[in-house]
Amino acid sequence: MIGRRLVLWTLGLALGLSAALLLPAGALPAQQAQVADRFSVMDTMIPTRDGVRLHTKILVPKNQSGPLPFVMKRTPYGIEGWQGNFVAYFKDLADEGYIFVFQDIRGRYRSEGTFVMQRPARSPGDAKAIDEGTDTYDTIDWLLKHVPNHNGRVGILGVSYDGWTTIMGALEPHPGLKAISPQASPADMWLGEDFHHNGAFRLSYGFEYAARMETSKEQTQFEFDRYDTYDWYLELGPLSNVNLKYLMGKIPTWNDYVAHPDYDEFWKRQTLIPHLKSATVPALNVAGWWDQEDFYGPIRIYDELEKHDTQGINYLVVGPWNHGGWSRGTGDKLGPISFDNPTSQYFREQVQAPFFAFFLKDKGSRNFPEALTFEAGSNQWRRWDAWPPKRQTDDRNLYFHPDGRLSFDAPAGGSNAFDAYVSDPAHPVPYRHRPIPATYFPGGSGWPTWLVEDQRFVKHRPDVLSYESEPLTEDVTIAGDVVARLFAATTGTDADWVVKLIDVYPERYPENWSLAGNALMVSNEVFRGRYRTGFERPVAIPRDSVLEYSWSLHTQNYTFKRGHRIMVQVQSTWFPIIDRNPQTFVPNIFEAKETDFQRQAHRIYRAARFPSHVTVPVVRP
Repeated sequence: MIGRRLVLWTLGLALGLSAALLLPAGALPAQQAQVADRFSVMDTMIPTRDGVRLHTKILVPKNQSGPLPFVMKRTPYGIEGWQGNFVAYFKDLADEGYIFVFQDIRGRYRSEGTFVMQRPARSPGDAKAIDEGTDTYDTIDWLLKHVPNHNGRVGILGVSYDGWTTIMGALEPHPGLKAISPQASPADMWLGEDFHHNGAFRLSYGFEYAARMETSKEQTQFEFDRYDTYDWYLELGPLSNVNLKYLMGKIPTWNDYVAHPDYDEFWKRQTLIPHLKSATVPALNVAGWWDQEDFYGPIRIYDELEKHDTQGINYLVVGPWNHGGWSRGTGDKLGPISFDNPTSQYFREQVQAPFFAFFLKDKGSRNFPEALTFEAGSNQWRRWDAWPPKRQTDDRNLYFHPDGRLSFDAPAGGSNAFDAYVSDPAHPVPYRHRPIPATYFPGGSGWPTWLVEDQRFVKHRPDVLSYESEPLTEDVTIAGDVVARLFAATTGTDADWVVKLIDVYPERYPENWSLAGNALMVSNEVFRGRYRTGFERPVAIPRDSVLEYSWSLHTQNYTFKRGHRIMVQVQSTWFPIIDRNPQTFVPNIFEAKETDFQRQAHRIYRAARFPSHVTVPVVRP
C-alpha cells in the first residue's frame, strides 16, 4: 500500500529552497557561538496595519560605532537558525556592517495571521488590502521608528520564496527602501516556475512542496513508502487519486491546481509581472543557469523592470549555479562539472557586498555592468551592456537531419521526411537517473544537481530522438535566448514536447576522464501541445496533422568547446517532474481517467518544408 502519512521534518531549509537559513551539516557549535557573539539580538513581534504581528529578530552589531543601514530577509522557512546566514551568504555583509533583520512572514512559524501561498499583490492604493508588500512596508516603518542608531536606509534580499518577498516589497516601496536583490524569485507559477512550465504540471515538485508548506505552520515531509518515487507516482495513476487517496482536499494549493488547470485569472492574479510598472529601487537580480526550481522568474523580473528603468539601476547576474548556489560554498563546481573559479564566493564578495555598500552607505563606485554572466565552457565572467546582447550575436539554426545528425545547414528536399517514436504514458522517460528519491529526502535526493546529470542514460531509448553534430572545429559561444521550433504530428489529440540542448564532451577527455563522452544539458524546456494557440484555453490537436510548435528553452551564456559535439534530444515524457499527458485530449488533466492515457505515435519532421530546429544566439568573434 502506498504510504499516506505526513510527518514533521525539522531539517529546515532542506535542499536550498531558502538560501543558507541554517548552518550547514557539520558546522560546529563554536561557529554558532562566534556568530552570535557579534550581535545583540532583539526578538519582537512587529504589528502590521491590520493588527497581525510578525515574529522578527533584529541583530545589532555589538561594535556599532555610528548609524548603520538595515539589511532584511523575510521568509516562510523559519528564522530561528539565523546564525547560518553568516557562515557564507551574509558573511561579507556582516564584515561591512549592517543591522540585520529576519522575519517569519504572515502565517508561518511564530508570526500571526493566515499563510497564503504567494498571496497575490493587492490593487495599488487599496488601503484595506494587505499583501507581502504591505507587510514589508509596515515592518520598515516600525524599524525606522523603534530601532536607534540607523541611517534611514533599508535593503532587502533573499533566495526563492525569500526572493519573491523581496520583489513584492518593492511594488509599493517604503521611502526608506533603497536597494533590493531578488534572487531566484518566482514570477509566474503557471508559465515557468515551480508548479508549471508552459502549461505542463511539475508533478513531483508541485505535490511535495504544497504538502510541505501547507500541512502546518512549520515544514513537513510527505512520507513515501517507495524510495524510488518514479514507481510511487506511476502507481498513483491519474492525478485525481491525489485527493482521493492522500490529501483528502486539505491542501489549498493542490486544490488550486485542480480547479485552475489553465492560465486563468487565478494564475494571472498571482503573477507579479503586471505590477512591475516602475523601477524606483536599485535591483540586483540573480539567477543560476542550472537552477532546478526558479530560473524563469529572475530573468522575467529583470526583463520587466528593464522596460521601466530610466536611471540605470536594474542589474542582472547569472552564474553556473543551482537553486541558491551563490549563497553557499565556493561555487567552483556543480555536480561533476568544474568551473575553475570560486564563482559563489566571487559573487558574494565582489558583487553582492559592493552593491549594498554603494546604495545603502554611499561607499565604493557604481561600476556595475548591466549584466554579468558566467560563461560555462570557457569558464569566465562576461560583462554585457544589455541582456540579451543582441547587437553582439547572430541567430543560427541547428537543424535535424537523417541518421540523428545535427547541423547548421538547412535540410534540402524530402518534403515528408520525419523521425517517429511511440510515447507510452505507462512507461514514461525518467527525468533523471533512477532511483529518484523524494525531493526533500533527508538523506540526500540528488534534486539540487539533476540538471547537470549525464543525458546519455536516455539516448538510446526508443521514445527519445537524439540529433548530434560532428565534432566542432572551433568554439561556438552562445549568449541570449535559445528557442525550439518543432514541426510535429501525433496520432493522438494531445502531446507534450520536451527539447534539450546538450554539450557532448569528447570521447577522449584527459582533462577529466570521468567526463569522457559526458552529455551535459545546457538548456531545456517542455511545451504542452494543447496550449499551442494560447495558454488560456486548451485545444485538442488534430490527429496526424503537421503543426508548428515554438517555445523558449530559456536564456543562456555557454561555450561549446572545439572538439565537443552539440546534441539535441526530443521526447514527450519527463517523469515524474512533469505529469503524464494522457495524449487523449480531456478538458482537465487533473480529472483524467485511467482509460484516457493512451500510447501514441509522434513524428518530428526534418524537411525543407518542415525544418525542425533549435535556434541559438551565436556570439560574433
